[in-house]
Amino acid sequence: MERDTVSMHFVAAAVARLAPAARTRAMAHAGIPQALLEAPHARVPAQAFSALWLAVSREMDDEFFGLDSRRMKVGSFALLCHAVLASANLDRAVKHLLRGFRVLLDDIHGDLSLQEQDAVITIANRIEDPASRRFADETFLVMVHGLTCWLAGKRVRLRSAEFAYPRPEHANEYTVMYSENIAFDAPNTCIRFDAKLLSSPVVQRPESLKVFLRTAPQSVFMKYKNDGSTTARLSRHLRKCIGQESWPALADLANEFHMSPTTLRRRLEAELATYQSIKDAVRRDAAIHYLCSTDFSVVDIAALVGFQESSAFRRAFKAWSGVQPGAYRRRAAPTPGAVEWC
Repeated sequence: MERDTVSMHFVAAAVARLAPAARTRAMAHAGIPQALLEAPHARVPAQAFSALWLAVSREMDDEFFGLDSRRMKVGSFALLCHAVLASANLDRAVKHLLRGFRVLLDDIHGDLSLQEQDAVITIANRIEDPASRRFADETFLVMVHGLTCWLAGKRVRLRSAEFAYPRPEHANEYTVMYSENIAFDAPNTCIRFDAKLLSSPVVQRPESLKVFLRTAPQSVFMKYKNDGSTTARLSRHLRKCIGQESWPALADLANEFHMSPTTLRRRLEAELATYQSIKDAVRRDAAIHYLCSTDFSVVDIAALVGFQESSAFRRAFKAWSGVQPGAYRRRAAPTPGAVEWC
C-alpha cells in the first residue's frame, strides 16, 4: 500500500509565520517534533502535514498560512467549494474558483486563458519575500488544481508547470505535485492542461462534498497527485518489493517497461530523478510508516525495506531524514484523527 510523506520544507514553510508558542502548539497537535525543523531532508506522513495545515489555520484564522496581507479565514475553502459545486462544467467552475480567490486574497490571484490547445492558469503574485512568494505559488496551485481534479472526479493531467523563480532545493517534489514537465525562471508561474477538459462536467454533489471536506486538506494535496510520470510508475513497481529479500536492477525494470536502460535513465533525469533516489524514497516512506504506525523493531523495519544490516539502515535513514529511526519514532504526540476543513 502506498504511504505518502511530505518534505520538511513544506512543514517549515507552513509554520514560518507563527509565533513561537503557536508553532509549538501546532506542531504538537500534528505530532511533528520541532527538532525536525533542523533536519531539512526529513519527511513527515501526509496525515501529519494535513493535521498541521489545520492547526496553523486555527492558530492564525487563516487557511493560507498568513502568506497574504488579507487573511483567508477558516471556512473560506469550504465556502469556495460550495460556490463552485453548482457549475455545469470545469470551465465555469475554474473561473468561479479563481474569482472567489480574488475576493478572499489581495496579493495573489490566478487567471484562466486559452493558448492554442492549452488551458492556462497563470498566477500574479506581488508578495515581496521570495520564500513566502514561492510557498504562496505552491499552495495556490495545489488548492486550485486539487479542487479542479475533485470537481471532475479524476486527475486533470498537467501538460507542464512553469515557475517564475529559480529552481529550489526541493524541486524534485514538483514532479509529484504538478507535472513531469517542469520549468523554472519562467516569465510567470502557470500550469497548462488540455483545453478540451474545460468542457468536462462537474460530477460532484453536496453529499460527496461533505466527505471531501472531512478529509481535506489531505484530499486536496495528495489524492490528485501526478501518477502518470515514469517516476510514479517506477515507485509503484518498487513498492511491491517491500518485505522481499531482493530488489530489481534498473536494467530489469527497463525491460519490464519495454525500453532500454538508457531511455529509462533519460526519462528519469528529465523528471529530476534517478533510480537510486526513487528506491531510497520508497524505502524511506515505508520506514516512516512502520516507525509511526507500528511497534515493529528497528531491526524488523530494516529487513522489511531491504537492508540486511540494521546499522546500514540506521545510516541510510539518518541520511534521508536527518535523524536516527529511534529518534524519529519518539514523536511529540500521536497524529490526531481527520478533522473537517470547514
